[in-house]
Amino acid sequence: MATLKDVALLAGVSVKTVSNVVNGYSFVKPENERRVREALAATGYQPNLGARNLRRGRTGFIALMVPELSIPYFGELAGGVITAAHEHDWSVLIEQTQGQRDPERTTLASLGPHMVDGAIISPEALEKDDFTRHAPGIPLVMLGEHALDVPIDHVGIDNVLAARTAVRHLIETGRRRIAVIGQNPTRGTATQRMAGYREALAEAGLPQSPELIAPANRYHHKDGAEAMAQLLTQGHVPDAVFCFNDMLAHGAVRAAAEHGYVVPRDIAIVGFDNTEHSAYSLPSLTTIAPDKTALAQTAVDLIRDRANGGAGEPKDIQIPFTLKIRESTVGAR
Repeated sequence: MATLKDVALLAGVSVKTVSNVVNGYSFVKPENERRVREALAATGYQPNLGARNLRRGRTGFIALMVPELSIPYFGELAGGVITAAHEHDWSVLIEQTQGQRDPERTTLASLGPHMVDGAIISPEALEKDDFTRHAPGIPLVMLGEHALDVPIDHVGIDNVLAARTAVRHLIETGRRRIAVIGQNPTRGTATQRMAGYREALAEAGLPQSPELIAPANRYHHKDGAEAMAQLLTQGHVPDAVFCFNDMLAHGAVRAAAEHGYVVPRDIAIVGFDNTEHSAYSLPSLTTIAPDKTALAQTAVDLIRDRANGGAGEPKDIQIPFTLKIRESTVGAR
């Protein structure tokens, strides 16, 4: 394999100049940089990332812990984390836990300085005491709204406001019997989205009817379809439904059609997450759209800052969201 010395000889510059170009330093004369890059291409030189990371005291990896990659939101989020991590020469180790406490605890306890330079976690079942098993000195960033009073950085969105925005939109379209799919007291996000749903109804002076609240243990298409079928077959037919993620919403749209209802003429439906499929479904789905790119980038930047010695109090950063209005609430235009 070509070495820095081989590249330097071919380019007619010092080894230090080649190293500066390879590492992206900006104080290399343009002509020298051009010659180095031509020599790099000619020799096929590839940097030894392992050796570079050892010199920097780094492993070259960060970890990402998510519940399920089969849920499009987490798949898209993982892609964003990988892209952001590559900007800092990090590879990403991904672990999925199915949102279960034991796998989440095992993953957290396995994170040590010999494995990763930091970790981004999206827990659903961890408890405060579980963090005593975490190796000190490994930067952690928590995503989502799992309510834990632990001193680590956190990145998320305002789920209460986002849910209130979604339900307000349904009210503004003239809907009055607004159901909700996704209630689950074990999920922090579900608790917050329920709060936003209730606040929007209260602001509009609408009753909060228990028969319009449909729980969901998981957030897959099947769960949304079953919850919607239950609402429709028990005589509690809503004129709108707010679903706690897009998969629930797509399942609800399918169930509505199977029971003879047209979306949005008979029932308007809003989802949450703005996954890619939502723009191409029929009807296309109105949904809350967190800025997933900013979420991933911010989380990686926090890991980088802590890994580079950044100190101070844990940060709690809220990422913006928008409401994407599509056919499932306003019809084709």
